[in-house]
Amino acid sequence: MSDVSKPAAKPANPNFSSGPCAKRPGWTVDALKDTPVGRSHRAKIGKTKLEELINRTRSVLGIPADYRIGIVPASDTGAVEMAMWSLLGARGIDALAWESFGEGWVTDITKQLKIEDTRVFKAPYGTLPNLAEVDCDRDVVFTWNGTTGGVRIPNGDWIKSDRKGLTICDATSAVFAMDMPWDKLDVVTWSWQKVLGGEGAHGMLVLSPRAVERLETYKPSWPLPKIFRMTKGGKLIEGIFKGETINTPSMIAVEDQIDALKWAESIGGLKTLIARSEANLKAVQSWLDASSWAANLADDAKVRSCTSICMIVKAPFFAKLSPDDQAAAAKKIVTLLDKEGVAFDIGAYRDAPAGLRVWGGATVETADVEKLLPWLDWAFAQVKAEFEPKVS
Repeated sequence: MSDVSKPAAKPANPNFSSGPCAKRPGWTVDALKDTPVGRSHRAKIGKTKLEELINRTRSVLGIPADYRIGIVPASDTGAVEMAMWSLLGARGIDALAWESFGEGWVTDITKQLKIEDTRVFKAPYGTLPNLAEVDCDRDVVFTWNGTTGGVRIPNGDWIKSDRKGLTICDATSAVFAMDMPWDKLDVVTWSWQKVLGGEGAHGMLVLSPRAVERLETYKPSWPLPKIFRMTKGGKLIEGIFKGETINTPSMIAVEDQIDALKWAESIGGLKTLIARSEANLKAVQSWLDASSWAANLADDAKVRSCTSICMIVKAPFFAKLSPDDQAAAAKKIVTLLDKEGVAFDIGAYRDAPAGLRVWGGATVETADVEKLLPWLDWAFAQVKAEFEPKVS
């Protein structure tokens, strides 16, 4: 049996999932009371709500006035797919992958779109590829923050201002928690259920003027499904970026996202959102630095994610376990914490190294993170008592 005592205090909110993420502090269903349920999204009241969401998004994130912002189907995945299928093929491509979602975009480019002039830059979980090798005169496809790998791009210095290619950035677990260099990005996508804790199924697609020019001057060689089409007669369908969505949105989810944006404004906007997320990373990392058994999956402090904080087990006995036992031990930690009502959904992604993943986005209270950490020690002690004898 373990000699680590069970902590007395528990997080007030045990939701540390990396998506859907914790609702904003103080959220109740009353936040949805103004939803125009049973009304058409094309009616004035529905379109007004959609326009409000777009305008508040632009204001909070500081998106340039000449960038288009659209609400699109199928979450962040749908937004990335729309961009790739509509824009790629005009130039060679540099595709970056260091975790599962980047790997997915590489597969789409090479196996589905079958674009031969593609260079792939890969790195293991917890690290970044060498960004200095990327050629921004080619189109570049990458994630800003690796949700499943716990690693983020630290800045946009590697992207040329006078680039000839387009930069297509999946930023779903980065926006609202990290500074985005909009002048270096031509396509940015995300989903509502990440940093602001919104609901699923809707994606956001931001296009720079350069991306719009590509859409209006280039026609892919492959057919485009209706749900991907952003031009008509060689011109951008501007309505998509003014609240006239391609398909029917959930007005309840729209109302919920408006509520989240209002909350963001009320606490000080983007600067405060970033500070909240960074405070969560600082709390976890301070604990990791003193831990005898856990470490950040990312060795390099400059690239550690402040949203998807990924941890591995560094205890010597753990490395001697079989891969199946390592996975089982990590899962046991997750199960113990779930059973205690301390933390839900904090297992590492299935393709990542065995360990834990704690969401540190802006809707998570640092006080809850701090209350969670002693419980990690307690749960690990139980697991160590069970699994260490297997390698003794």
